[in-house]
Amino acid sequence: MLKSNFSPSIVSIILYVTICNLLVYGQVEQGFYRFVDSADVYLDNSSDKALRFLDSIPSPIEDYIPGRVTEYYSLKAIIYDDYNEFIKHYQSANLAIKFAEIEKEYCIGGEVCISMFSNLYFMDKQKLAYTYLDKAKSYYNNCEKYYSIFEVEQVEAYAKYLDGKHEESNSLLLNKIDKYKEVREDPYYHMFGLYIVCSNYIWLDSLEEAHKYFNYFKELKANPNIAKVNYYAFEGAINSSLADVYLNKKDMDSTLFYLKETSKLKKFLSIDVVKEYYKLYSDYYKDIGVFDASKVYSDSLFLFQNELYEKTIENSIEISNALLIEGSEEMGKQDSKYKFSTILGGASVVVLLTLIVFCFVLYRKQKKKLLLSNLENSNNLSYLKSNNDQLATKVFGLESYIKNLKNDIKQISVTEGVEFQKDKIKELYRNLHINTSTLLDKTSNHLELVNEFNIEFFNKIKTNYPQLKKTETVICYYLLMGFSNKEIAVFLNTTIRSVESRRYRISKKIEFNNDKETLLEFLENTFASTLSGISTK
Repeated sequence: MLKSNFSPSIVSIILYVTICNLLVYGQVEQGFYRFVDSADVYLDNSSDKALRFLDSIPSPIEDYIPGRVTEYYSLKAIIYDDYNEFIKHYQSANLAIKFAEIEKEYCIGGEVCISMFSNLYFMDKQKLAYTYLDKAKSYYNNCEKYYSIFEVEQVEAYAKYLDGKHEESNSLLLNKIDKYKEVREDPYYHMFGLYIVCSNYIWLDSLEEAHKYFNYFKELKANPNIAKVNYYAFEGAINSSLADVYLNKKDMDSTLFYLKETSKLKKFLSIDVVKEYYKLYSDYYKDIGVFDASKVYSDSLFLFQNELYEKTIENSIEISNALLIEGSEEMGKQDSKYKFSTILGGASVVVLLTLIVFCFVLYRKQKKKLLLSNLENSNNLSYLKSNNDQLATKVFGLESYIKNLKNDIKQISVTEGVEFQKDKIKELYRNLHINTSTLLDKTSNHLELVNEFNIEFFNKIKTNYPQLKKTETVICYYLLMGFSNKEIAVFLNTTIRSVESRRYRISKKIEFNNDKETLLEFLENTFASTLSGISTK
């Protein structure tokens, strides 16, 4: 009796709860779809907001946004690429490719494969990159958007451009520019095609054609369907290339104009363009003789390359880890009858993990050495920066001191008698030791400080003429300081004939045009700007 009365109530409650759950689930599911839509809307303007929307969708993702998992992971891949978090980008992209086949989202799968190709190609992993390009072709062949295959054509042309094969690159695109223009739904194809063609003409030194296609490119700026991030990145790269070409032509006004245009878009530039940007500005200021500004940009380039070097190593390790994880997951799916193979595979994983750990530890050691080396170089090259206030107060006294010292040396050089000259030299060195204790720090003598104060000269002459011996470099320095052969001979405790002979050998080693100028004139024209605070006259 009780049983018959109780059962209908239980059944009614179960039915009621089930219906409510289905209704709520349907509403929640639609809400999570809206999160994907919102992430897509905010993607170009705020990657942070887009990621927050995506992260609001609970796991497992497949249960809450069925049919749109491919899109979810493709958006995450774009965001992580923007953050330069390659391992997360790599994982999200591969999940997007996996679900593209399940959900038959071939267009999105092709786009993700193209993105992977670009990133891996820039990291010099061409073999792996082209596997993704092949996948992109197969996806686009099944994509309902007929024009999607254009992206494969363009990325192949872009690879030719990166390899310096500019004529081959243009041959792949020039007869298709009009087809790209006809794709009204997505003007990116037209924009990217114009960018590649324009860039190729710049490096082929066909500037008239380059400017023609650059003007076509600029017409797309007002197109509302163009992502401004992409447009500005391409425009900045074109401006940088034009600055490079005009700098080679020594057209300094045009160089500065395009460098300033590039500066306006610096935050949108890709890594390779940023490197070129710093180098171009450094070379520009060097060519017009503003060496302080040139050094600022060369230092910026050095720091940027260091950061990029470290990031490249980290990304390479992350890729290896990601591939290893994929391999481990795949082995975990093997049937139990292949236990021996699984054990062997597991052992291989352990060995690989050990190697990765070893490589990582080695990398850390090398990184530490690199940092120490950079610090040491920085200390050597930036001596004046760290001691600038102290040195500045000594410069005036040094000039007067050296002037008096030169007079003393002149007197010794014209004095008769070798023994008497030697006695005078000894007396001079004693005076040097005594006088410098008040003029300078106790740890330095005046010549050491002068040499450190003019370290740029020694670095430059060593770099430009490594064939010169140390003594020959010192002779060049004293010639540039205004010493005569007699004075140098006395100061180096050698003969005038020896100094003359060494000057002759220096002239031969440097190989300058001695029909037009003397060795001293050559040194003044080449190195006078490297001497700081010390008059050469």
